[in-house]
Amino acid sequence: MNNELEMSVSPICTKDAQKYAFVSFTDGVRTAEGKIPDCVIINNNGFGEDEVQQLEAYMKQELPQLKKMAAGINVLKNFLTT
Repeated sequence: MNNELEMSVSPICTKDAQKYAFVSFTDGVRTAEGKIPDCVIINNNGFGEDEVQQLEAYMKQELPQLKKMAAGINVLKNFLTT
């Protein structure tokens, strides 16, 4: 098992005038998906309750940076360059 936790951030989504993005975590075996700016884990496959709380705390702590990461993703540009 890989001990390193990888994180990825989705582009900003908009629904009913609300902006949000998804933050995914994986260690190669377990996965979890959170939603910002709510900073809650909405899907979890294998992480313990204490680990989920740590992931949510991380999202709260890093929310400004996570928002910048999501805002910086240009889906069309990325699609056209692949």
